[in-house]
Amino acid sequence: MSEKTRYSDEELEEFRAIINEKLTFARRDYSQMMRQLMNADGNDVDDTSPTYKVLEEGSATQSKEELIQLASRQQKFIQGLEAALVRINNKTYGIDRITGELIPKERLRAVPHATLSVASKIARKK
Repeated sequence: MSEKTRYSDEELEEFRAIINEKLTFARRDYSQMMRQLMNADGNDVDDTSPTYKVLEEGSATQSKEELIQLASRQQKFIQGLEAALVRINNKTYGIDRITGELIPKERLRAVPHATLSVASKIARKK
């Protein structure tokens, strides 16, 4: 029996379902972050005392920066998942981009947008 070079269509469909589910939640979370950043939820503290307002603005700035970072990371995650769907359509999903070998299913279930096996990832960092 020859070594498997790609995942079967059934296996790819299993991964597609996992990715689509993660995408649904990721897009929802991203959308909530963007709403919060744009203050669309309208829970601002405009009418509080000046001293309190200064303190609020300081922590608001910090949390806004953190939120921007989180939103950026979330957007990158969404792009990674979308790219994984393209690889599923091309039937190249789950293939390590360095070694050309299949990435273990356990890793893909945990990190469905992975393009490297753990071994390749570690080797690349060295």
